[in-house]
Amino acid sequence: MISKKIFGRTGHYSSRTIFGAVALANLNQNAADKTLDLLLKYGVNHIDTAMDYGDAELRVGPWMRQHRADFFLATKTSKRTYRDALADLHKSLNRLRVEQIDLWQMHALIDPAEWEVAMGEGGALEAFIEAKEKGLVKYLGVTGHGYTIPKMHLKSLEKYDFDSVLLPYNYFMINNSQYASDFNKLNEFCISKKVAVQTIKTITKGSWKSDNKKYSTWYEPLTDPAEIEAAMFYSMKNPDIFINTVGDIELLPFVLEAADNYENKKEKYLPENILKKIKFNSLF
Repeated sequence: MISKKIFGRTGHYSSRTIFGAVALANLNQNAADKTLDLLLKYGVNHIDTAMDYGDAELRVGPWMRQHRADFFLATKTSKRTYRDALADLHKSLNRLRVEQIDLWQMHALIDPAEWEVAMGEGGALEAFIEAKEKGLVKYLGVTGHGYTIPKMHLKSLEKYDFDSVLLPYNYFMINNSQYASDFNKLNEFCISKKVAVQTIKTITKGSWKSDNKKYSTWYEPLTDPAEIEAAMFYSMKNPDIFINTVGDIELLPFVLEAADNYENKKEKYLPENILKKIKFNSLF
């Protein structure tokens, strides 16, 4: 079973790997239900979805009738105003077939102009605070992509005491000295405040070089099982972070298997020996 750790200040022991439900965006219910069996097999008990992930919330919804108590449930909105964000939340509650969401997140809050709207008067932050006060959500978070996001997350955490952040973390990006420095500053701050740190793009190889995309990820992923395992082990070596799984249903089993193997192999395994041989593409 995949190991668990406390998710920030929530008190919930979440699996180190969090299911990225974007993988369900274009699936039918039957295929989605089979994925649930896979999550249960490996002990994954935390689901991360979003209003913007196609039909993902609709696919997760039927699971909640039977398994709500078994999962920490997170979703997101990319709306930046109070009215639009609150409307998204009620849609998410409907689609997920639940009365309360564990973690509601501001989705991809990267652009400074959007940040000003979201954090200002009549912005999404007001909806987030109200939703928490009314018990519609338990915890609040913020997410983002790209090399500038660690600094943006710090700015968000200075504005409001969010319970979690989400951003990229992988061998390729951490070998960028500026990103590594910014990430570490954010991580240290989050440790001091007991803010959960979720990471994405663990098995990224880089940007797609062509329109011939074989997988339902918006980046080109690593596909060799040994390379996937190395990438997963590299991230899992950082004890402070959680890993949101890949957005492709075909690659998901390799990611979960690697996470499951980590505890038994971590002492004698050096993922850098494999990762340094990979020719990564430029990212973003």
